[in-house]
Amino acid sequence: MTDTNARIADIVNSNDVVLFMKGTPLFPQCGFSSRAVAILDHLGVAYESVDVLQDMEVRQGIKSYSDWPTIPQLYIKGEFVGGSDIMMEMYEAGELQQLVTDSGLSPAS
Repeated sequence: MTDTNARIADIVNSNDVVLFMKGTPLFPQCGFSSRAVAILDHLGVAYESVDVLQDMEVRQGIKSYSDWPTIPQLYIKGEFVGGSDIMMEMYEAGELQQLVTDSGLSPAS
């Protein structure tokens, strides 16, 4: 395992919810990251964010780590969920809320 993969694995496994994104939750740097933040904020679940624009190794490494070509990427309890389109589809279907609940995370009401 490369150093970058090990760093990513540590981040993913050390946090219940992690969003690898462009920018920060307060200042997203692309529309997809902004949408992902809005969905997580609406769920009211605490999450860690990683700004891939600050670390080019992580920016490239996360794509091979997940075998997913785009950013943002959401992980819940160490499992890759998807990007903003998948998050939106799951949210609209009620599946993302269910995943949060099933994972033992308590969204704010």
